[in-house]
Amino acid sequence: MSRAANEPDAFGVSDSKQNTSPIISLEHVGVGFRRRGRRARRAPYMALDDVSFDLYPGEVLGVIGRNGSGKSTLLRVLAGILQPDRGRMINRGVRASLLSLQVGFARHLSGRRNIVLSGLLLGVEMSVIQAKIDEIIAFAELEEFIDEPIATYSSGMTARLGFAIAFQMDPEVLLIDEVLSVGDGAFAAKSSAMLRERIRSNKTVVLVSHNTKRTLDLADRVVWIERGRTRAVGEPESVVAQYEDFLRERTRTAPARPAVGAAP
Repeated sequence: MSRAANEPDAFGVSDSKQNTSPIISLEHVGVGFRRRGRRARRAPYMALDDVSFDLYPGEVLGVIGRNGSGKSTLLRVLAGILQPDRGRMINRGVRASLLSLQVGFARHLSGRRNIVLSGLLLGVEMSVIQAKIDEIIAFAELEEFIDEPIATYSSGMTARLGFAIAFQMDPEVLLIDEVLSVGDGAFAAKSSAMLRERIRSNKTVVLVSHNTKRTLDLADRVVWIERGRTRAVGEPESVVAQYEDFLRERTRTAPARPAVGAAP
């Protein structure tokens, strides 16, 4: 039976995406970190072991998985901050910005100088950075403190500046780790509204989320990462259902914990 128009194929890619070239491709990517202490002589810990998928222009790609599955490491690979130890990432000329809030900040420099430094690290031309500085300062609500060293900022102030830089530089691909806290109170509400507007504006977004309902609401496709490996890529309802079945099965088969005060 042939698929209907725009129905996903076996790899979760619809006809509309099949007619579009991917802008980023990961092919069997692995990233390892050296162990410390007594484990230092052992093989490196593989935060990513074998991850493969394509990212298409204009899509929201959700990334789901348990804590420690490698999702944050994956975002750093997509941003170009980490290079794969094996496999390869192919970036076809797009600029990806990781909404990690403090990447590239130099604490001894002022907020204004950090805007320039962060913009350059993101690959933005100086003329564009200069044109956006006032907008970034206003969005971060740091007019009175922008020329003070970052070292004097509270964590909330630093988070606001990082969010404003990553968001206002308007990268071609926005990488979002939902677990990150973006200020509090009114600014948290403002930043959440801006993120949702960006996600719904036909921009390319990679969204890491622990909230499967939100992933179903926002994502065009979903990647499930488990222990650094791609377990599934495809249509959101299908991948999320597989992931939730996996979690339920693990809960069902997990050994029962002894009652508090029970004899060993």
